[in-house]
Amino acid sequence: MTIATRSTHRRLLGPRAITVVGVMLVTGATASDVMGQRRAGLVEWPYVGADQANTRSSASDAVTPANVGQLQVAWTWRPEERAREEFGTVPGSFASTPIMIDDTVFVSTNYNRVAALDPRTGDVRWVFDPRAYEDGMPTLGGGFRHRGVTTWRDGDDLRIFLASRFRLFSLDATTGAVVDSFGDEGVVDLSQDLIWPIDRSHFEFNAAPVVYKDLVIVGSAVGDRVIYRRTPPGDVRAYDARTGALVWSFHTVPQEGEFGSQTWENEAWRYTGATNVWAGMTVDEANELVFLPVGNPTNSYYGGQRLGDNLFAESLVALDANTGERAWHFQVVHHGLWDYDLPTQPMLMPITVDGRSIDAVAQLTKQGLTFVFDRVTGEPVWPIEERAVPPSDVPGEIASLTQPFPTRPPAVLPTTGMALDDAFDLTPELQAAARDAMGQFRIGPLYTPPSLEGSLVRPGGGGAVNWGGGAYDADTGFLYVKTSNVAAVMTLAKFDPSTTTNPFADTTDPGYVGYDTARGGRPTFEGSLPLNKPPYAFLVAIDLNAGTIAWRVPFGRGSERLRTHAGLEGVDLPERLGTPGAPGAIVTKGGLVFAGGGEDALYAFDKRTGREVWSGALTERSTATPMTYQTSTGRQFVLIATGSGNNQELVAFAPPQ
Repeated sequence: MTIATRSTHRRLLGPRAITVVGVMLVTGATASDVMGQRRAGLVEWPYVGADQANTRSSASDAVTPANVGQLQVAWTWRPEERAREEFGTVPGSFASTPIMIDDTVFVSTNYNRVAALDPRTGDVRWVFDPRAYEDGMPTLGGGFRHRGVTTWRDGDDLRIFLASRFRLFSLDATTGAVVDSFGDEGVVDLSQDLIWPIDRSHFEFNAAPVVYKDLVIVGSAVGDRVIYRRTPPGDVRAYDARTGALVWSFHTVPQEGEFGSQTWENEAWRYTGATNVWAGMTVDEANELVFLPVGNPTNSYYGGQRLGDNLFAESLVALDANTGERAWHFQVVHHGLWDYDLPTQPMLMPITVDGRSIDAVAQLTKQGLTFVFDRVTGEPVWPIEERAVPPSDVPGEIASLTQPFPTRPPAVLPTTGMALDDAFDLTPELQAAARDAMGQFRIGPLYTPPSLEGSLVRPGGGGAVNWGGGAYDADTGFLYVKTSNVAAVMTLAKFDPSTTTNPFADTTDPGYVGYDTARGGRPTFEGSLPLNKPPYAFLVAIDLNAGTIAWRVPFGRGSERLRTHAGLEGVDLPERLGTPGAPGAIVTKGGLVFAGGGEDALYAFDKRTGREVWSGALTERSTATPMTYQTSTGRQFVLIATGSGNNQELVAFAPPQ
């Protein structure tokens, strides 16, 4: 028997009200009914990354290169987010990757609401609203956005963990109600239990927590423009999944006497914040490890107040998941100056290299480099070299003289850094103009530091790879990565409280800030043309057994503004100029790689060859990494979130019934 009811549940955290409103379906299913639904056709997607290893790989095989052309829109759901003038908030891009477990799709929205949907129709079962908008706009670039939730089983009960602003919620997956026994009536205040008090309006989350046994483990996010002494620190913490009690904490900026504190010269560890894990973590249950992709410290582009290598900033750190003690680490960027924080969850996979089986962990980076390690020992699978990089000429700055480069695999972009040969080249005249425009900047190889005159760097802080990460396929041994090929200008200026446009810098201590970004973003010439040549995005397959690039193909049609530029009138342009964007790809047993990646279309590629085999039109621009599942009947759905602001839509593609 099925009963439809309307439920409203309210709980307070101080003066704050938390509300669940929606249609709740209660089904009187027996254990045998549930087992009957779990027949061969059912394939879930129970984590944002598909599994605990974050492979973004699915056993779904109903849709193949032969029949992918049958995909059509099966259902859509609009979260109805809107600007709220009373709180001064505007929703950003709909960046969430849903999960599907226990015959329900769970998705988070820009305003951190959680919706439970029917996987076959998209009908709403319940919606939980943490009222995150009441705290005003976030400090993160891009504003209000959220990328997912995670689940945990307490016996027969399924729980949803939502990290929202400075709160961690435990929800009943059946009803959407908060679980009163967790924390303070269902909520843990994550602005507490840190190494120093914080302004909690500068502290937030946009990634799903992870769960190990009965622990829920969280990182945090801090806006890059938040610059003052003792900004919110990046402590990683584990809480009891039942009670919400703090179990362990790991200091990503090591404190006095802790390993690595000596890499923060002049005791900069006493006041340097951020260095947070914003991209999400990865759990290795078999080896009882949790892997942290750590971000950059304050200030993102100037390190004169935090000289030294700055462990564990921009490092892959493996912790004992039971205790939070460090097992091993590798620093990917020494003394970061480029916003090259680790942007995506590490990925776990078995690989075979020169006849040797290795349980590996792979970390993709914004630089377009792929670091691969034995995940138990931390030994690199292929040698990593410390290579000389350009010095900084900004007063007070001392850039690292070397940076680590993996000898394999090659970078996902054909080249990195910027040289005159990288200039826009679709016509000889425009190539000459682009080279002339490049002359106003400092140019050079990867890790050319920010400068007072302006450094033209590639990739920029948005990265060749961002939070979309990659997808690993055990059948081929390929790691699929959607990449962006975009340059940026990094210009610094002496911080002046009277003229700064940075609302989050400390105007009472300008000597601490030192230098702040005066100019950034994508450089253009002739009105709107990028300085570097296309394609501006690729889909890349890395053979992790060989450490080579198996194939690389342009991704996306590219900007219509570029195609209609007056200087390109009459030019026979490539069909795929490339569409950059942070979202990533997924891979299926059926032989397909799906990706949206910033365009108003969802694409499918043959996973073995890279051949584009299908694209499905979207009403809004794709803004998230897709996911896929099969219902108990074997019908496969592919879901992707699209749009921003007031126009957002979750789109489900499937073959006809």
